[in-house]
Amino acid sequence: MFVAQAHSFVSQARLAITLAWVAGYTNIVALLSCGHVTSHVSGTTSDFGRGVAEGRWPMVGFYLFLMVMFFVGAVISGATTELGRRRGWESIYVLPMAIEALLLGVFAAGVQLHDAGGVGGAAGIESGWMLYLMTGSSSAAMGLQNATITRISSGVVRTTHVTGVLTDLGLETVGMAQRWIGVHRHPASKAHGAAGRDRLLHAEGRTPGAGSNPRRWLLLMSIVGSFALGAGLGTLAFDHFPAWSMFPPVLFLIWIVVQDIKRPIAEIEPSDLVGISGLHLPPGIAVYRLRKDQRGRDRPGVIHRMPDLSGWIERLPDEVSVAILDLTEVRQLSDNAGDELALGFRRLAEQGRRLLLAGITREHYEQLARSVHGAGHAGGPGVGGLLPIDDVSPDVELAIARGMNVLEDEQAAANRAGGK
Repeated sequence: MFVAQAHSFVSQARLAITLAWVAGYTNIVALLSCGHVTSHVSGTTSDFGRGVAEGRWPMVGFYLFLMVMFFVGAVISGATTELGRRRGWESIYVLPMAIEALLLGVFAAGVQLHDAGGVGGAAGIESGWMLYLMTGSSSAAMGLQNATITRISSGVVRTTHVTGVLTDLGLETVGMAQRWIGVHRHPASKAHGAAGRDRLLHAEGRTPGAGSNPRRWLLLMSIVGSFALGAGLGTLAFDHFPAWSMFPPVLFLIWIVVQDIKRPIAEIEPSDLVGISGLHLPPGIAVYRLRKDQRGRDRPGVIHRMPDLSGWIERLPDEVSVAILDLTEVRQLSDNAGDELALGFRRLAEQGRRLLLAGITREHYEQLARSVHGAGHAGGPGVGGLLPIDDVSPDVELAIARGMNVLEDEQAAANRAGGK
């Protein structure tokens, strides 16, 4: 879950449902035990401004502390994620999520002491240095979670607040309503399919497909529902067993981090086929292979997750124009493999380079096609229109031949441009 970017609807929905309830749960427990929300800082910033205007400096200091701790959590997320990326860690997001579990563990300990400390029990509000410890650790954890999930989802998913989510939900609702009205206003468009509907919407000055994705609407609803569910569960837990109320989200985070570490991740390394065969390739072509992780090497049928392709692309030598990735060894890939590979194609294309896939079996093709379907991509050349068919080969030899042709075409294009 925390290895790579979440580009598909399935991956983003999994993140939202899994972690939004943790934020809602933590926020309500912080409100009930400390009298302050910690999963977002909009209200905190408003209270800070009010305190400055009224000259209530102790209140100003406390709300500034909450804002700083949320900021610190985001900084920790960015720093640990960048550290993992630079060092080539397989799972660069597990460390920040583990730190979140630790911070929530500190908050959970504070909640337990709060219940047993004689400050009013479940109905009391924490004060003094314990207030700073509990709200500070909780706020930092929420800032860390928000920053981490924002980065994983490329800014699509927010899990610690619902203001932006409800804004996007409203826009999506209008977009779907516009699309529905466009179809029913022009019944003839039904005969022309989606292309005809899009032409009619364009003629009316509306962007075809913009803000009209029912799957994204469901994703946004799942975030709101998960956050509300967490708040409800947190309230029930604090009412019935306040001392242990924060243990469920902490244990849940620990569990998913452990599961994330245990699940094997494929590794990318230079292929040894070229050296063994004695084939000498031009420096513009490099051949790599996707290798099974040691944890899944001797276990048949184990599904491997894709490694961090973005990090691999950043480490490619500058002289490499065509990178060939051999998938022969790893036959079972995770559901997000198609989206990760498509990202690799796009990233290299933006740099004026090419990615070629080798060793694509029928199993791979079916897995990638399922990934494409789950991401909601339209059909077309290649695997559901996601992966270019000319850049996918069943074996390394064909991929190398394709790479040689690509280099020749590039050289010919450069010679023509130089001759003008």
